[in-house]
Amino acid sequence: MVLLAHVIGSLYGCLAIVFGAFGAHALKKTLTDEQLKSFETGIKYQMYHAILLIVLGFNLNLEAGVEKYMVYCFMLGTFLFSFSIYGLVLGNSKGLKVKFLGPVTPIGGLLLVVGWGLLLYSFVKEWV
Repeated sequence: MVLLAHVIGSLYGCLAIVFGAFGAHALKKTLTDEQLKSFETGIKYQMYHAILLIVLGFNLNLEAGVEKYMVYCFMLGTFLFSFSIYGLVLGNSKGLKVKFLGPVTPIGGLLLVVGWGLLLYSFVKEWV
């Protein structure tokens, strides 16, 4: 599980840099300011959680049930949240109807919140 967290975290980090450069250079001319801001939000959340996955992999053994679910929430939540934003922004900029992605973003966000809640729980349970 640690290896998976490291691999996915590294992949997300790498892609965040690629998408950030793509957004800053290629998309800056074609996206509105609002669309660019949304795209950048996806990149920021992706990078934050990429770093988090790598740090968790170094600091936890990720074998306990809570830790596994937490990592799965971060991996899936990041994918659903950030990549649905990318799809919505790019689709809208090309005039495509990608409304089916609209509900995906909050589901990803909810998974991220659950992941952070599980991380909090893993810390607090040590006090109780």
